[in-house]
Parts: sequence; C-alpha cells; structure tokens
Amino acid sequence: MSLVRCCFEASDVTEVFEQMVQKCTDAGCCCGCCSALRPRYKRLVDNIFPVTPQDGLVKANMEKLTFYSLSSPEKLDRIGEYLYQKAARDIYRKRHGFVIIAMEAMDQLLVACHAQTLNLFVESFLKMVQKLLESTEPQLQILATQSFVKFANIEEDTPSYHRRYDFFVSKFSAMCHSGDDREIRDNIRTAGIRGLQAVVRKTVSDDLVENIWEPVHMDKIVPSLLFNMQDSGFHMKEPGGGESAPDSKADPPMLAETCMRELVGRASFGHIRAVLRPVLKHFDLHELWVPNQFAIHTFRIIIFSIQAQYSYTVVETLMAHLDDNTKATPTIRTSIVDVLSKIIAIAAVESVGPSVLEIINSLLGHLKDSVRHVMSQTEEKLYQEALINALGEFANHLPDYQKIEIMMFIMNKIPYPLVDSNSQADNLLQSILLKSLLKVGTKYQTIHLNTTFPISFLEPLLRMSLAPDPEMRLLVQRILHTLIDRHHNLEKLIKPTINVKELDLTLEKSSRPDLIFINKHGPIIYDALYTNLQMDTNTVENIEAVYTTLALLCVELSSGETVIDLLQLVLGIQSLALNSTILSASQKFHLHAIVISLLTLIPVVIPIPALYDYAARIGKARKRDATHLLPDLREQYAANCQLANKLPHLMIDQMAVCEYVKAGGLDPTRLSHISPYGAGGTSAMAGTQRHSWVETSAKGSVVELATGTEVDSASSSPGVQRKLPEEELTFESMKHVLSENPEARKEAEAEKREQISHTFRTASFNELTKRTQPKNKLNEIFKSLSETNGPRQSTNEKKPSVPVYEQNFPELFIH
Repeated sequence: MSLVRCCFEASDVTEVFEQMVQKCTDAGCCCGCCSALRPRYKRLVDNIFPVTPQDGLVKANMEKLTFYSLSSPEKLDRIGEYLYQKAARDIYRKRHGFVIIAMEAMDQLLVACHAQTLNLFVESFLKMVQKLLESTEPQLQILATQSFVKFANIEEDTPSYHRRYDFFVSKFSAMCHSGDDREIRDNIRTAGIRGLQAVVRKTVSDDLVENIWEPVHMDKIVPSLLFNMQDSGFHMKEPGGGESAPDSKADPPMLAETCMRELVGRASFGHIRAVLRPVLKHFDLHELWVPNQFAIHTFRIIIFSIQAQYSYTVVETLMAHLDDNTKATPTIRTSIVDVLSKIIAIAAVESVGPSVLEIINSLLGHLKDSVRHVMSQTEEKLYQEALINALGEFANHLPDYQKIEIMMFIMNKIPYPLVDSNSQADNLLQSILLKSLLKVGTKYQTIHLNTTFPISFLEPLLRMSLAPDPEMRLLVQRILHTLIDRHHNLEKLIKPTINVKELDLTLEKSSRPDLIFINKHGPIIYDALYTNLQMDTNTVENIEAVYTTLALLCVELSSGETVIDLLQLVLGIQSLALNSTILSASQKFHLHAIVISLLTLIPVVIPIPALYDYAARIGKARKRDATHLLPDLREQYAANCQLANKLPHLMIDQMAVCEYVKAGGLDPTRLSHISPYGAGGTSAMAGTQRHSWVETSAKGSVVELATGTEVDSASSSPGVQRKLPEEELTFESMKHVLSENPEARKEAEAEKREQISHTFRTASFNELTKRTQPKNKLNEIFKSLSETNGPRQSTNEKKPSVPVYEQNFPELFIH
C-alpha cells in the first residue's frame, strides 16, 4: 500500500487518480474508498459544503480548512483552484446556493491568509470573481463585487507585476449602465460603482502594478461615474438648500459622486488631465453644456476634491477646452465660461506670478475674438458678459497688488481711441475691455490713491477719458468712481444736488500720501475732466459722471490745500459755460448746474460757513429766477430759458469767493490773482502745467502742452514757479508776470524761443560756447554783498551793527 502511495505522488499519476476518483464520486459511489485516497485539502474543501445549500457553510469544517491553509500555505493555490472548479461546475448546473457557499469560503480564506502568501491564492480568487461576474445572475454579480471590494481593502506587501484589471474595469463600468427594472438596476449600478472604487483603491496606491490612469481605463471609469451622477437631482437645487442628500449606500448618484471625489483626490499633478479629459469629452458628446447646472456641479466637485496646489490645472484645462470650441455656438461657449467663472475663484487663491496674467490674457483674447464674430449679437453679448464675470471672479480673490497689475495689464490692451476712427470692431473692443477693467475695479479696495493710480496706469486712463465715443468716456468715469470712492459715498454723489447737507456724507481727514498724490497729479486729472466737459457729444450721463468724479475727489481729499484748486476749476467750468461756442444751450445749463452743486459741496466738506451761505443764496436766487441753472439735469429745456450770460446776478463772482475763502481762514492769493482755470491764467493747473499726452480733439480741446515745455518736479507742485533760463527773479519781475496780459506773454515767449532757435542754427561754435558758458552765481552773490556792506559800515559808528543774515534785500533773494 505504501508503494502504491509513493507511486501516486508522481504528478501525472496523481492527476489520473484524481480524475478517476472524481468520476467515481460523480457516478454516486459512496463506499468511501475513493474519498479516502483523495488529497487532504480536497477532502477539507468538500467537507465545508452541506448536503443542502440552505444549511449554509459548515463552520466547523471551515475552521479546519482555514487551519490547514495557515499551516500549509503552499497548498493555498491548489485550494483556491479546487474551489474555483467546484464553483464553475455549480454555476453551469445553476446550483447558485453552492456557488454562494464557495465564494464565502474564498472570502474567509482571503482574510485569514498572511500578506506574504496572498499571491499564491489571489489568482484563483480573481478567476472565481470573474466567473461570477460573467454570469447573468444579478445576485452572483453583486456577490462577486462584494468579494472584490474586500480583496481591494487588503494591503499586499509584494506587488504582482503580471496581474491586470482590464476585465474588472470593463465589467464594473458596464454594470454602472445597467438598464433593468429600477430595483435590480440600482443594486447592479451600486455594485458597479463600488467595484470601480475598489479597482482605483487597489491600483492607485502602487506604481508597480497596472496604471489605472491610462486613457483606456479613464475613458470607461469617468463616463460611468458621470452617467450615474446625472440622475441625481442634487445639482438642480440651490447650494445649501433643498432636502438632505440621500443615503449614499443605496443611492447610485450619490455613491458615484463619492467615488468621483475619491478618484480626483487621489490624482497626482501628472494625472489630473487624465481625469479631466474624459469629463470634457463626456459633456461634449452628450451635449451637457446647455443647460450647464450639471457641468457646474461636476466641476465644483472636482475643484473642491483636488489638491489645492493643482486647482490651477483645472482652470487651465477648461480654458484650453474653450480654445478648442471657438467655432461652437455662443450658447455653448457662454455655458463653458459660466462654469469657469464658478470655479475660477478657487483657483485664484493658488495662482501666483505668470499664471495670473496667463489666465487674464486668455480671457482677454477670447473677448477680442468675440468682437470679430458674426453670430447672433444678443448671444455674443451674453458670452462677453460671461467672460467679464469670469475675469471679475478671478480678480476678486487675488491680493490687491495683483489687482492693480491686472488693471494695468488690461489698460495696456485697450487700443488708443482715434478721433477719426470709424471701426465698429475697435470701438466695441475698447468698450468691452473697459467693462472688464471696471469689473476688476469693483473688486479692488482702495487704501492710498498713489498706490491705486501709478502714473503708468493713470495717464492711459485719463487719455481714454477723452475718447470720441461718449459711452467710453462714461465707462472711464465709472472706473474712476469705483477706485476713488473709499467711504461708500458714491451712491450719495451720483447726481448733482444743492441739498448737500441732507446727503449724510462720510468724511475723513486726508492722509499725507493722498495730499502728495493730488498735489503731484492733480493738474493732469483736473485738466482731463475740464477738457471732458468741453466735448459737444456729452450726454446728461457724461456731465453727471464728471460731477461725481469731482465730488468724490473733493470728499476723499478734504483738505484746505485742495480748496483753491477745486474752486479755481469750478470758476473755470463756469467761464467755459459762458464763453463756449461749440456747446449747446442745454449743455451750458448742465455745466452751470454742476458748478453750483460743487460750490455748495466744497464748503461742507472743508467747513467754510461764509462760502456755503453765499452758495445757498445763489441757489435760492436761481430757484426763483432761473431753475434751469439748477439740478436736476435734463436732456431738453424749454425754449424760453434765458442764457446765463443775460443773468449776471446769478453767476458766481470770483472776488466774492475770494473774500469768503479768506473769511474761512484760508489764503485766497492764488485764487484772486490768477485767472480762472482754463481762461489762460498761469495757475498750477493751467498753461505750462498741462501734460502733452492729452491730444487736441477735432472739437477743439484746449489741453495741449506747448512745444519745448518741460514737466518736472517743480512743474508738478502747485504754487511753485519754475525759473526759465536767463530770467530775472525780482519782486518787480514777478509783479510784472502777474499783471501783464497772458496773451502778450505767450507771444513774447514764442518770439523768444524763435530767436534762440535761430541763434543756435546760425551762430558759430565760439559764439555758442560763450553763450552757454555757466556763470558762477556764488561770486555774483558775494560781490553784491560786499558792495552793499561797504556804505553801511560807515554808519555803524552811530548805529549798532546788524548781522548780514538779518538784512532784507529782496532783489538778492534766489528762488
């Protein structure tokens, strides 16, 4: 007998004997002789099955099998293979009860096996799971999925390089699309989603096994999840509202969302696009962009689940998809941009440096392309508004210094408005970019004006404020309103009014940096606003917008240092309304209305009671005799309205204003001795102080810098007169400057420049050298002092000596 057993140990003989025993058993032999000769692991496996499947797994025998497996791990692969063979026969014979018992035994052995020996058993286990999944019975498919999930939760110490999961990805994805009756369908779909989740968990943690991020897998997993998420009504509800979410254990849509979050959360930087690509493809193929509630919901899930530092990749991918859909309908493009605007704020927090301007540049590029589209105008406008909203949402979550950079970047993209430009596309582009700039400006909180308005941003903005198109000029004024208003006074000053005390304005003392800013840049700001008011294309909205800008400047820069400049400008606007030959009667009435409104506002912001009473008296007189010279502004006035030139008693008197300013404790010298702003005077804001960037318009803009005028720190400081070459600075000369006719002085300066230019063109080199040789001013001063000290020393014998530095010699003062 022992010899026979030794012979049976040979592999070939053993296989033959086992086949004979199996045939005998199948034939119904019950003598037990054959069974006694079967291998022990097979006897142990056979003993775990009951006579009838309803009795369930024989637990005592299962414990013996488990003990045997742990003590003889080399038998695990044979045990698994034998269980698989028995289950395959039972599936074929439709004895599903025994199949369930075999799968339960597999699960227990899987949990009991040590990690080092798991590979010996897994192949048989996966074959059995696959066999059950291939069956048409939903019960067996669900059972196989549950077993696979248990397997996926076990961590293996040694990876299996040859193991592949292609079948499981395909089968689980197919189960996600089950179309049976509702109850069975939901159970199978839930099992399919759980299976996909298990595959991802099993493969994503180990780079040595199959790469689940390959397109062949993602193109099945992601659409399957999205297909189930579509059935959820959650994305149709407002965030934070509606009913509570259903239980994800029984609800395929919510389970699919959970799986999507896990999938995206496990993706590294290099794998983000592998997930996003099939998402975008799914929305394109199934036309899910319009309406886009589900798209917004999906991308919110993605952006919140992804690692924070990778969020920019989502925005970048979505914008690239928008680039690929430039020929799509405006409705689809609008929906894509709308989705972008809902998630771009999250990415803005992590965007720094070039990535910020890259996003802005891309959005501006789409705006430019939109201008050139010939599609439905209404739909294109919606698309442009969506782009502008996305731009604003992105800027809203950036730090302030980056918002300034964005505004400067947009400003540089705006084409310069030419007076003779009739290009509708250029005008539309300018308008759209200005709207974008305004949108960013609404997200910015101004602290200091010098930070908000660097000269590289202020000058182009003021240049744009003189565009030929009144709508563009209005947009620029609204941008200024948004950036200047720091105390939320904009709504109160949106319309001109003489009832200023009823506005309840929020006032705060100006800081030193703000005063430095207005002293330096006030001339070009006032110049641009003054020139703006001269344009005969201004509407009521344009005039009111300029008033609001001036009123905000007055409120935000409330200081005695700015009163004279503002009053000078107010008198200049009145002079413009009286003397202009290109403005209509209605436009002149508008100017008079904002003049009295500003004159009433200034003494309230900077308390000057006498000036306020004077403005109130003029307001009452106009209310009695000429209501058309008061707010509110109207497009048309009655034909019998008298021009202001015939009502001199209702005009603001310059000398009276000077007296009331002096009564208020301020020095009115600059206001009393200089002509009103724009009347040819030599004030700090007029004449040579104007910058050359403001070009003369076709309508006769008066703002142009004279040729050869130099703008330096002296010219940008109000009240500081700049010394011209070879100019005598004495008391008499200064008096002469203030008293002479401005036109005569201009002609003399022009003639002098012409003579100098002629001399330098015709004179010889020696003559030019003598002319341009610098003079030693110190020697002249010392010589003058010695000459003046000589005669005085002869009288010092009778009078006490007076130090030189206490002697007053006005003609020797150097400015």
